[in-house]
Amino acid sequence: MKKITRFPSLLICLSGYLFSFFVVLFLYKLTGRPRDLLMATFVYDLAATFLIFLFSVAFNNTSFYDPYWSVAPFLILLAWYNHTGIHVGDPDRQWLIMTLVLLWALRLTFNWARRWKGLGDEDWRYAGFRSYPRPVYWLISLAGFHLFPTLIVFSGCLSVYPALCRLSQPVGLTDGIAFIISLSGIAIETIADKQLSVYRRNKSRKPFLSEGLWKYSRHPNYFGEILFWTGLCVFSMQMKPFAWYTLAGPAAMILMFSFISAPMMDKRMMERNPGYAEYARKTSALVPWKSS
Repeated sequence: MKKITRFPSLLICLSGYLFSFFVVLFLYKLTGRPRDLLMATFVYDLAATFLIFLFSVAFNNTSFYDPYWSVAPFLILLAWYNHTGIHVGDPDRQWLIMTLVLLWALRLTFNWARRWKGLGDEDWRYAGFRSYPRPVYWLISLAGFHLFPTLIVFSGCLSVYPALCRLSQPVGLTDGIAFIISLSGIAIETIADKQLSVYRRNKSRKPFLSEGLWKYSRHPNYFGEILFWTGLCVFSMQMKPFAWYTLAGPAAMILMFSFISAPMMDKRMMERNPGYAEYARKTSALVPWKSS
């Protein structure tokens, strides 16, 4: 099979996402206005995930799913806003939230598109499971690399639902704090990714990046992601009575990055760079902190 280069790969990926979006939109029109908005959105989210999974299988590349993490949240929040929030929530708060999510989504999606080399390029986390028989690999891919992230992201979106669609009181101090937390997360991710990009582009003789934000955190980009979702949750903390499910987003993000993403990356770096173990011993995993 002839290798598909980067630009056609991006067009194929975009086509797959547009196809999935219009299929879900068709299903929404077909079933009518849902009684339980959150459950309906969750089902549509799973349906879209499965459609993207089919494209991953068709093109034999699980990285087809990677943009879903940054694309889905804005569309989910936009659907909630159009369905309920336009009649209930505070417009200023809704503007703040949607601006944050759009800014985060554009930055993260652009960063992915800039780094992805095409359909011949698959994330190393997925490639490590390719030794399994093909059917087993795709079951792992569906459960672990498609559905699991979708559940995590939906949990994050759920955290901001009350603030977006239920909270009608005017914008106040809590909203300002929430905005600053999420914006700080976006800024940290942007700076960390820029420093990593410069390091890779300059082909430094150092075996790994340990300067800038990376001097104080082994994974500042993960920390920024946690901050972003935590800030969205804070928007909803002023809801009375407090909606307990809003804590699901930050909790899921903290657990995933602390016990799955960061350890996987650390293990890979230690295997490839003997000096990384000493760096890891002296440097905080997530929260930027003064090195010991």
